[in-house]
Amino acid sequence: MAEFSIIDQYFKRTLNSSVRLAIGDDAAVIQPPPQQQLVICTDTLVAGRHFPLNTAPHAVGWKSVAVNLSDLAAMGAKPHSILLALSLPSVDHDWLAEFSRGLFDCCEQFGVVLIGGDTTQSTQLTMSITALGWMDAEQAVIRSGAQVGDYICVSGQLGSAAYGLAHLGHALQQRLDYPTPRCTLGQQLAGLASSMIDVSDGLAQDLSHILNASNVGAKVLLEQLPLDAALQQLESQQAWQYALNGGDDYELCFTISPQNYQQLSQQTTDVAFTIIGEITAPTGLIFTYQGEIQPITVHGYQHFA
Repeated sequence: MAEFSIIDQYFKRTLNSSVRLAIGDDAAVIQPPPQQQLVICTDTLVAGRHFPLNTAPHAVGWKSVAVNLSDLAAMGAKPHSILLALSLPSVDHDWLAEFSRGLFDCCEQFGVVLIGGDTTQSTQLTMSITALGWMDAEQAVIRSGAQVGDYICVSGQLGSAAYGLAHLGHALQQRLDYPTPRCTLGQQLAGLASSMIDVSDGLAQDLSHILNASNVGAKVLLEQLPLDAALQQLESQQAWQYALNGGDDYELCFTISPQNYQQLSQQTTDVAFTIIGEITAPTGLIFTYQGEIQPITVHGYQHFA
């Protein structure tokens, strides 16, 4: 089957008025909103590396979009559109139908359109998505803004996706296969959070990126970690490992001043968030449980391990 037939059959959809030119030409043309900045990110998923080989194609399509929208959310941006580069070992119509359905299901839920990309044959199934979003000028929430005394917060629950990966078939596999990008909360945090990152490689490792960029330290209260009931039944050290070093949660970890936290708390949000610690003056990351320091080794996901 020809490349353009694949595109026409599975990936061409009606677009909105802000897209002047899209699929079917050499490049897409978008009309930017006035007084907005463009926010761009890209992520690649490789079969057997970023998702189990037997993952349902609908879930693969959903996740390939969701992980990129999560990066936009971590900047406080409103998602707009995506580009898809898809490499296929062969043309499997059943797989393509379900993959594209999952991709568009995620796009439609978060108000995103597919505006272009590329398809090619490869020995390895991979998909790379570039996501584009908009935000008010100079309002991006970056990693280097954390201040001493800020609260450290996370959305949702931690460790559920890692637990689902370790226990395929468990209900928590849903959190692995169908992560929820926190787009609405991310936009609410623009102008309130001092720094932010999405939890893709494990909370401890991702929080460390904020600490390094901001040149600050942090104390995390282990008793405050928001955990699913399945993790609460585990021995503490095991539950903490899932929550701190497991990846694929795609929750938001953000720092926020006590004053701005009070303002955020007065707003209605579509997901719960929890204070799990505080930014401190000394650099480094420490973990405590009921006031006692706990030795936790940080070893989040490594792409070249």
